[in-house]
Amino acid sequence: MDFALNDDQQALVELARKIMADHCHNDALQKFASSGAAYDPVLWRTLAETGLTGVGIPQEAQGTGFGMIETAFLLEAAGSALAPVPLRDTLIGARVLADAHEQAVWVAKAVNGDLIIANAVDTTGAIDHAPPCTAQRAGEGWTLSGVCTAVPYGLEAGLIIVAARLADSKEAALFAVPADAPGMTRHAQQGTDLTPLAELQFNQVTLAKTAYLGGAAQLARHCARLRVALAASQLGVVADALRRTASYTSERIQFGRPIGSMQAVQQRAADAYIQVEALRSTVWRAAWLIDQDIYDEAEIATAKYWAALAGHTVTHTAQHQHGGMGADITYPIHRYFLAARHIESALGGAQPMLAAIGAAVAAGRARRLSAIGGGHDAV
Repeated sequence: MDFALNDDQQALVELARKIMADHCHNDALQKFASSGAAYDPVLWRTLAETGLTGVGIPQEAQGTGFGMIETAFLLEAAGSALAPVPLRDTLIGARVLADAHEQAVWVAKAVNGDLIIANAVDTTGAIDHAPPCTAQRAGEGWTLSGVCTAVPYGLEAGLIIVAARLADSKEAALFAVPADAPGMTRHAQQGTDLTPLAELQFNQVTLAKTAYLGGAAQLARHCARLRVALAASQLGVVADALRRTASYTSERIQFGRPIGSMQAVQQRAADAYIQVEALRSTVWRAAWLIDQDIYDEAEIATAKYWAALAGHTVTHTAQHQHGGMGADITYPIHRYFLAARHIESALGGAQPMLAAIGAAVAAGRARRLSAIGGGHDAV
């Protein structure tokens, strides 16, 4: 793959950065944090008016086009600014709706900024284990029961993408659940950062036939996109946390010289830089592969692994090298720590991703040996 951005991609990144800089400077984020609002409606409307809420959605579905790699560039910019908007979940949710039939109205609303979409796939459970919700056939439609916790923007969403196991086959599937569906109740929950969360309870929620978005394969693709999107957001978070730390340590004077000139500070910052760049290369590669319709489990898990690892270590480095300022909640660096912690565990932390990488590698090896046609170790 070519890591150089083309003209369209560069224009997208520059537009996103300009909007984020205008709306997400420190004073604006402090004001937002004290407002009690779930998201910034002015920023959300600006993103919609400039077409950024349609990035990654095919033009035939009324989106602005582009693919997963451009979506990753956009989410990186949003992560860098800690943009308080439901951009990631809405973009990825709208993409799976665009893949399904008879969902054009929902997709159009999301592209226009008139719909927030939440994704209730319940961390790693929807992929590696049975989802917590069960879908039962009811005539031509479905009924949905179960509980999903810690769903980002679950209260604000007008539509929720829910993973559920099919009662008649035990396979997993995806469903689109309108927020006003009878039988669904929503309760606010609190997370590590300002992202609003909700517990969703489904009590025999009746769904139309068209609510079914696809089976296990579609769920796996959806979760793959979500993981890459989370990793892209984390890339923005940790890269800007490190940038701010480099600036601070070059100006903070101790013992008559900047602390950034001290070897121990430099070594730790260098380690953080390596992790940021490792995350960047794995995110971009995983996103590019998805655009080639290659959903490689090991590649995607690797990107999410580095997102979890870098999110933990880079923001700890940033906190420590800011000294007492790192603990000051009126100073912006603490926001990056909290945001990184939220993304770190979402859809799998470092250790679950290592296990997923190992399983994918082992499965690939088994397939290769099977293709050779023998049971012996051919390597």
